[in-house]
Amino acid sequence: MLQLKEITKIYKTSSLEQKALNGICLEFKQGEFVSILGPSGCGKTTTLNIIGGLDRYTDGDLIINEKSTKEFKDAEWDAYRNNSVGFVFQSYNLIGHLSVLANVELGMTLSGIPEKERRVKSLQVLDRVGLSEHINKKPNQLSGGQKQRVAIARAIVNDPDVILADEPTGALDSKTSVEIMNLIKAISKEKLVIMVTHNSKIAKEYSTRIIELKDGEVMNDTNPPEISQAKKDYTIKKTSMNFFTALKLSFNNLRTKMIRTLITAFAGSIGIIGVALVLFISNGMNEEISSIESEQLSSLPVTVNENTTMMSMPQGPRIDHSDIDIDESGVTPYDPKTDYSAHKNNITKGYIDYINKMDGSLGDIQYQLGLEMNVLVKKDDYVKEIFNNNNTLVTFKEMPTDDQLINEQYEVINGKLPTGDNELLLVVDEHNRVDQNMLLTLGIDTDNGTIKFDNIMGKEFVIAKNNDYYKQSDLIFVVNDDLLYAYERGFKVTIVGVARPLISENDRETRVRNMTNVLSPGLWYKVDLTQKVLNESLHSKIAMTQIDTKYNLLTGEDFSENSTKDSILKQIGAIDTPVGVTIYPSDFESKTKIKEYLDAWNEDLSEGDKVLYTDFAESVTSMMDSMLSMIKTVLVAFAGISLVVSTIMIGIITYVSVLERTKEIGILRSLGARKKDISRVFNAETFIVGLMAGSLGILLTYLLSGPINKILSKSMDIEEIVRMDVNQSVILIVISVVLTSISGLIPARIAAKKDPVKALRSE
Repeated sequence: MLQLKEITKIYKTSSLEQKALNGICLEFKQGEFVSILGPSGCGKTTTLNIIGGLDRYTDGDLIINEKSTKEFKDAEWDAYRNNSVGFVFQSYNLIGHLSVLANVELGMTLSGIPEKERRVKSLQVLDRVGLSEHINKKPNQLSGGQKQRVAIARAIVNDPDVILADEPTGALDSKTSVEIMNLIKAISKEKLVIMVTHNSKIAKEYSTRIIELKDGEVMNDTNPPEISQAKKDYTIKKTSMNFFTALKLSFNNLRTKMIRTLITAFAGSIGIIGVALVLFISNGMNEEISSIESEQLSSLPVTVNENTTMMSMPQGPRIDHSDIDIDESGVTPYDPKTDYSAHKNNITKGYIDYINKMDGSLGDIQYQLGLEMNVLVKKDDYVKEIFNNNNTLVTFKEMPTDDQLINEQYEVINGKLPTGDNELLLVVDEHNRVDQNMLLTLGIDTDNGTIKFDNIMGKEFVIAKNNDYYKQSDLIFVVNDDLLYAYERGFKVTIVGVARPLISENDRETRVRNMTNVLSPGLWYKVDLTQKVLNESLHSKIAMTQIDTKYNLLTGEDFSENSTKDSILKQIGAIDTPVGVTIYPSDFESKTKIKEYLDAWNEDLSEGDKVLYTDFAESVTSMMDSMLSMIKTVLVAFAGISLVVSTIMIGIITYVSVLERTKEIGILRSLGARKKDISRVFNAETFIVGLMAGSLGILLTYLLSGPINKILSKSMDIEEIVRMDVNQSVILIVISVVLTSISGLIPARIAAKKDPVKALRSE
């Protein structure tokens, strides 16, 4: 059944060749107990390793049941060792972190035998060798004889055809040696047993055949067999270690080095902690931004203006000029406006009708007219214009029609909110301050410091009518020299209340509210006043004349891009088409519906015809999101460096584990484990370490989140800035597993390439 034909084995080094076997020919049959004798270095163990498929012959052929092994691939040799050969070593070669039962089951595990069947067969064999009471012990809890019995049980449990014993009694006392030899002798009645030994007495007493080797050649064979016809249908079942078995082996190994494993996992978790904290803090910031948007910015309006703007930047998105050729000979003049594409909203009557059809429950709609009011103020007997010479110091605007919105953001500190078209509201900042230049322009004396409310309440202004404010001079209209006349005939308006922004107990909320308040410091009036002035202006002389005139009546010049006829008509109140629309949402959900409604208008329009809107709340939060995203990216990058470093360290530790477990590699290979199975064992180890590191990192992050939240809540007015996310936690654990698994690929490959014979000899 087993033949060695002209087997030669040559070991090669860089400059030397050592011939261990020199064309030996041997035949073996079932039921023999063969002892191989000879001095050290004669080739005994080499012969055993070649028969067992641990080592490869240089020349010749090993024939198994008339099947040549010359064309055997690695997988076939692995399957041969697992199915047909059982090894019994002098040093036992048990895996220390596995129990007796697990050691015996290991070969069958590689064969793919079901767990229940493995356990039954293992218990039967352990009972046969007298170790039924020690199945849960570890090898280091057994005597030498007991260890050898475990090795024998492991060798025979998978029912191999050949038992190969290399000095099985070499490390045992005489009494134990007799017990082991009797056990092997009993096995030889049903198996082919080939034993290597130096002890000729044992060989003669127990063997049925003795082969003597010297210098790699057969010197004597006491009982060469007559070989009967062997089975020609010899097949072997390929081995396969599943990942669960690899995990079990690696886990048991790591458990024996628990302190080192925990330290390694902790080191690996540092990078995970860094990345997790950045992500979870950004979660808190994002949720806080969303909260600010939904709770405190939801009242900010959605606005539509004739000219769209981008947060104090030139109009429109920036244009890419990267393809412009550079003239190195000098400086090239250009118009900065060409860096941006301008967009002008065409607010038509049709668009206004569309806005008016919007569900009124979504919010309050307010229209802005291009009408410029002629505001006059009288101090002593002198009347002056508030807005003369393009004066922009004074805010004089129409207030929102929704009093609830104002009450949510402001408190009236004196007087009341305006209710009629002749009443004004003075808005101050949270410290009751107003720009002194504004007060002087309004005709209020600031020399005595704080101005009492009595000196402000009832302060009177006049909105001059067009027919009284303008007079015709030749072909144009100019401001009337007699402003007192215009003042006395105009619409009188009076300050009836002073309001300031609400101050919250939470400083952060106050800061956000101040940033987003709908009323800035200045004078504000009701929409009724706008309508009153517009009704008068529509029929004024300057308005009626400008409609039929092809040049600007205010300057005498032709209309231009910045001063179109339409804009001048709106300025003097000749037409009532709005220049802007402001929609104050009733709540955060309403704002979304409002924007969807506005977007629907643009669905079938070209880019130039679309009417674009501005959501200031979204602009603010978008800017905050962008800044937060940039900061998060930088911090994650820094934390990622520590993650990579810890991953490399795990790879190094895995390589150290490979060195420590070299003998285990040899044992697994002797049982039929493939190279890929060995890789799988160490890949499983890095998988476990990565899983532990990721889980530990998330756990430590959770423990750190409490103190961090307490510390930062005091300085940032945010109760919970570290907000953990289950999905992100799982992803980080997966990343940890993936990175550590990658780091273990090279050490695992090194382990798989180890020579099983050399691995078995390592200590």
